[in-house]
This record gives sequence, C-alpha cells and structure tokens, in this order.
Amino acid sequence: MIRALILGGTADASLLAAEIARAGIDAVYSYGGRTRAPADQPLPTRIGGFGGVSGLADYIRRESITHVIDATHPFAAEMSRNAVEACAETGAPLIALERASWTRAPGDNWIETRDVNAAVAALPDVPTNVFLAIGRQHIAPFASKPQHTYTLRFVDPPEAPLPFAADVIVSRGPFTLPSELETLRTRGIAWIVARNSGGDGARAKIDAARTLGLPVIMISRPQLPERPRVESVAEIMQWLGHSTRLGA
Repeated sequence: MIRALILGGTADASLLAAEIARAGIDAVYSYGGRTRAPADQPLPTRIGGFGGVSGLADYIRRESITHVIDATHPFAAEMSRNAVEACAETGAPLIALERASWTRAPGDNWIETRDVNAAVAALPDVPTNVFLAIGRQHIAPFASKPQHTYTLRFVDPPEAPLPFAADVIVSRGPFTLPSELETLRTRGIAWIVARNSGGDGARAKIDAARTLGLPVIMISRPQLPERPRVESVAEIMQWLGHSTRLGA
C-alpha cells in the first residue's frame, strides 16, 4: 500500500495533489507554513515545519510514509536537503518534482548571480526603480542600497515592518504578460531582481522585461544533493505505479 507525503507549496504540487486524489492514492500534503492562507488541497493537509531532519524522519516513520515527493519551490533548499537526509535515514524513496530552469531567449538582458548578496551588489549605485520579485524572506540585504525605490509583491500583506520603504503589491499569481507589462510601466520599473524559479506561472515578468528591454538580475538556483528528479506530474504518477489522467 502506498502512503505518499507531498512536500508542497507550488502550483506543480497542487496539480500533483489533484491527480493523486483522483487516483485514490493515500497521501498527505505538507505546507511549510509561510503563506497565511494557503490554497485548499483535495488531500489531508498539514501546515508547518517538521523540526529538521530528525523531525521529518520521525514523521515518515510515525505516519507510515512509503514515498516522499519533494515538490517545494526550487529555492526551498533547506527543506529539500532535509528530505534527502531523512529519506536516506528511513529508507523511504524520494523523488523531486522540479520544473526546468528558465534559459535566456533572444533579447534577454540578464545579469546572472549566485545568490541574493551578489544580486544586491549587481544593482547600480545611482537611484532607480527596482522590482524585487524574490519573496519576503530574501529582501533584507537590499536595505544596504536604500537609495532605490523598491516594488515588492507578496501573496499576503506583510505582518512586520519591512527593512526599507517599498511599494507593496498583494497578489497571488499566475500573472499574465499584459498585467506584468502594466505593472512595470505604471511604476517606472528600470531593474528587475528575480530568482530562476522556472515554470510558466512566474515567467510573465521575465517576458515583460524582454519586451521592454529591461535588465534582469537573475539569481541562480541553490546547489542541492543528488536525488531522482522529474519535471512532470505524469512522471510522478508513473513512479508511484499509476497512470495519469491530467485534464480528465
């Protein structure tokens, strides 16, 4: 009998949860707890951390988890590393549902950086309008360049004071090219800072930057331990021994 654990929080994870529910597979969907109003899932859901590697390993044993699917955000490095170690400790098979990275297209003006601190350094010193499309957990280093006018976009309104003055947009994606073009134009955005998340849901801002000829500081994905990985829900279902009925 299969009892799967989905480490979720992404649009891909939600698609997977829907397919697993349709197939009648016993599974639990886990949210990290950073979003105050997470999307409903058609599976039993838990919210919050596990307490590191040992906590996740204990959960796998206690809940008789037979398969672990890491469908977290590509930049949720700590959770992904914990999953690798916990599955090695418990013997539970692990697979990652990981969307492909974005690649440059003709007309893109990217400055690729290894991390957030390097992205801060890549911004010009002359005051300009910057769209930080990187999530609230990673904005603090930009306080070292307070001369810029920053635009931020969050799923939830910020509960604590921000480390610098900013124009905050509260909105949940996916976003379209026309809406992203309007956002960039109306706010006079001259630079974009983004993480290379991949996928279609967040790509519109990259396409909009190309359309407007704007530079994008693109933060590379963190290095993760080797683990089996696929890019589609259908491949996860095959791994679980079930066919997929996406779109049925």
